[in-house]
Amino acid sequence: MAEKPTMNIVFVGHVDHGKSTCVGQLMFLSGLIPEQQMKKLKDEAQKQGKPGFEFAYIMDKYKEERERGVTIDLAYQKIVTPKRQVTIIDAPGHKDFVKNMITGASQADAAFLTIAAKEGIQPQTKEHLWLLRTMGVQQIAVIINKMDTVEYKEETFNKIKQEVSDLLKVVGIDAEKTPFLAVSGLKGDNIKEKSSEMPWYKGPTLWEQFDAFEEPKKPTDLPMRMPIQDVYDITGIGTVPVGKIETGIMKVGQKVKILPGRSGTGIDGEVKSIEMHHEQLKEAPCGFNVGINIKGVGKKDIARGDVICDAAQPATMAQEFTAQIAVINHPTVIAKGYTPVFHVHTAQVPCQFIEILHKIDPTSGQPIEGKVDFLKNGDVAMVKIKPMGNLVIEKSGVNPHMARFAIRDAGATVAAGVCTELVEKKIG
Repeated sequence: MAEKPTMNIVFVGHVDHGKSTCVGQLMFLSGLIPEQQMKKLKDEAQKQGKPGFEFAYIMDKYKEERERGVTIDLAYQKIVTPKRQVTIIDAPGHKDFVKNMITGASQADAAFLTIAAKEGIQPQTKEHLWLLRTMGVQQIAVIINKMDTVEYKEETFNKIKQEVSDLLKVVGIDAEKTPFLAVSGLKGDNIKEKSSEMPWYKGPTLWEQFDAFEEPKKPTDLPMRMPIQDVYDITGIGTVPVGKIETGIMKVGQKVKILPGRSGTGIDGEVKSIEMHHEQLKEAPCGFNVGINIKGVGKKDIARGDVICDAAQPATMAQEFTAQIAVINHPTVIAKGYTPVFHVHTAQVPCQFIEILHKIDPTSGQPIEGKVDFLKNGDVAMVKIKPMGNLVIEKSGVNPHMARFAIRDAGATVAAGVCTELVEKKIG
């Protein structure tokens, strides 16, 4: 039997807007969570004084998350729909955990932006939209959740739909093509089955929307790249780096170069084994989240943020690079010399702004003439950046999947961007 195509879908949105509950309810209604387990979770939710949180608990496996009632880490879950295998990524909405949210968004082919019907758009909603956009998530569906809290009213749904549509336009997403879903995660309305509470709603259920997303075009023709998300030591196997293959195809026996590696000059190795969902694979195309074992590479040699590349066509490390950035949320202004942390694929490297080349008119994409001393919120500009450490990044013209980044400072995402030109750092 041919494997169904896989797709990674991330759930994002403001904290407490019900992402985990929607996902948990979907898994329960799809029969992936047995009744007994559900009853246990329900009892636990009652015990913690959080009735109704049982569905969220399915995704929030960590004890600390249960006690605080917020999602901290990324949770992955596999669901098989009539058309495809979906890996669901439940990303944190809580602002301390945006780092994981960026990682989640960078692995996604499509996204559900969850907004609570009562609260509507929140500051975090805007931030998440910009991030999704910059991370290259082309397909977005909007869940207007907790419809039960507004008596399932069509006018409330329409009002929020209009507000979100205006916001989508600002970010450059076609609101006309964006599906809006009216759901209640807690009550299960329009999650798997159509709800009798909202006869006015003609759109898809959450379950149907999974298959309504277009098939993502797989960049299998680009050289193989796998940014490392975590490195595990597994008894009997050895060192196992885990991550999502961004581009190309990884094969057992393939010669690889890991950049920058502990040494900063790269490490050579050979792929010994590839595993996904506890199954051994001979090869894995981009889009797969895998764990691999590499001949001659130990746990001390590699870390999160390193990139496993095809040895014949390795990625570039940047001495300096030019990027187009959008300033999303900076408390003051960004000027020459500013050195925040850049989040590129799974890496976090401090980088310095060495020059602001020019601003760009966000409506037309054209350069604006004149010298620029600083950038403020809402500005789009071309800038020159110097990494303060070893940074693997590629030009968007060469590999767009390895060119995007988010800029963070003091716990907030201040800007997002994409690398357009670079001066390569010579190794050794």
